[in-house]
Amino acid sequence: MPSPTFHPDLRLARLLPRSVVYPRTIGTLRRLTDRAGRARPAGGTIERVDETVTVRVFRPATAPRPGPALLFIHGGGYVIGNAAMGDRFCRSVVRRLGISAVSVEYRLAPEHPFPAPLDDCYAALRWLAGQPDVDADRIALVGESAGGGLAAALALLARDRGEVRPVFQLLSYPMLDDRTRAGSPLDARRMRMWSPGSNRFGWSSYLGSAAAGEVPPLAAPGRCDDLAGLPPAWIGVGTNDLFHAEDLAYAERLRTAGVPCELYEVDGAYHGFDLVEAGTGVGRAYLEARFTALATALGEGRPVPS
Repeated sequence: MPSPTFHPDLRLARLLPRSVVYPRTIGTLRRLTDRAGRARPAGGTIERVDETVTVRVFRPATAPRPGPALLFIHGGGYVIGNAAMGDRFCRSVVRRLGISAVSVEYRLAPEHPFPAPLDDCYAALRWLAGQPDVDADRIALVGESAGGGLAAALALLARDRGEVRPVFQLLSYPMLDDRTRAGSPLDARRMRMWSPGSNRFGWSSYLGSAAAGEVPPLAAPGRCDDLAGLPPAWIGVGTNDLFHAEDLAYAERLRTAGVPCELYEVDGAYHGFDLVEAGTGVGRAYLEARFTALATALGEGRPVPS
């Protein structure tokens, strides 16, 4: 049985490492996922946005045109992962909500530090808004972990530029604030899959030269002073997640700025629990909460049952 500090459904918690991402492991982790990233997605296509960016696109066979859509941004601490990590979620979105879903292949740090990954996500957002089957006024931003941080930053960038106005941001345990590198009130023994050491490496890789000076708010949304005018948000995070404190603080600051924000806390859940133990009761409940929030925000009613 897992430690009493973990949710009782999460029986793998005691077997999982505190982290898997370090400088010495990213080469191996990238090789393990590269093949999936190059393969054509089942039920979807790979389309080119520009000379740098591609997207994995999933569209419903029949749907009112133009309709709502979402942009999915994968996690991986800014240093690993690829757009194929969103395939399962995007296919479920098409099946259950009947809308288009696009996952962006953004460049990774440390080879491509800020602002390159965010620029790639913005290019994908503009591309998505220009598609003839997409209602540009009904686009949701969806991100997990570092992808959640990029989704939050993308919401800020879109607000400031005024070209595309997303209507919702769905953030799963987002990586928002580089200052968490300096420490966390959470006992490291309760963490799984992402540790303070990995966090320092991820942020240092992503910030690059910006880490030595004043960190731009678009690089670390937790530093942004002005959150007014952002789209409504949903933030989900477990109490055993390194990002728990920074996510709660961001949710409160959104509300203070007048931005509606639903906070979904999962007692005893570690980072990425819903992906590692998706078949558990708590994992399924988390997924359903995300789908319900999306359906409500995009005006699609209740999602089709899984």
